[in-house]
Amino acid sequence: MTAQDSNSKVSPSGSDADLTPDELPTSTVTVDASDPAGADTSPDAQRPQEPRRDTLRTIVIAVALALLVRLFIAEPRFIPSDSMVPTLAVGDRLVIEKISYAFHEPQPGDIVVFVPPEALQAQGYEANQVFIKRLIAGPGQVVQVQDGQVWVDGVAIAEPYIAEPPNYVLNPLVVPPDQVFMLGDNRNYSFDSHVWGFLPRQNIIGRAIVRFWPFDRLGVIPRPPRVTLDDAPSSNAPSPADLAS
Repeated sequence: MTAQDSNSKVSPSGSDADLTPDELPTSTVTVDASDPAGADTSPDAQRPQEPRRDTLRTIVIAVALALLVRLFIAEPRFIPSDSMVPTLAVGDRLVIEKISYAFHEPQPGDIVVFVPPEALQAQGYEANQVFIKRLIAGPGQVVQVQDGQVWVDGVAIAEPYIAEPPNYVLNPLVVPPDQVFMLGDNRNYSFDSHVWGFLPRQNIIGRAIVRFWPFDRLGVIPRPPRVTLDDAPSSNAPSPADLAS
């Protein structure tokens, strides 16, 4: 019961308010129900209280549940830039689920929403300016960009979802423990890990699972299978052990 509910129970007014049941007057007054003068016609007597209390209680519960869902389970997000074109367009609205990463690690290919790392926050980015990119490599993996191709652990990966091949070079890097490597699908117009480095695992908010706007693009956002390019030339990428030595 809310504070408002508890305050709605008021004590009787007048001299009888402080009397115990044994001290109450024993005389009775008979009121003729047909006599308008004897009926209580005050606004408070005619106004039902319980329906209003039930409505208020329902509203409070609904708001609390909505906040809990947004905080721990899922939340909507809006795409403000073209860094994930063609997969995601400016103006797309997504559902970001937060609960699955409590049971397993983010997987390569996931489209992930995250808080900018400290290096970006030091440059003026706010913690609420969340980013969305695709996870390319996880802890212990070697990532490299060469000849317009992304390589993971020395193997070229097929990426049918990108806008165009990357026109930059990234020397082999081992992803540190508890960190991941993120790239935008619009490779040459994305501010991502090839610019600012690795992303701490703890910065990840959740995974994009559904696009609910616009309606003509409504649908589930799948995680593509990791496919290698067997006919791609070798990147000669060193192993994690080679880079550590």
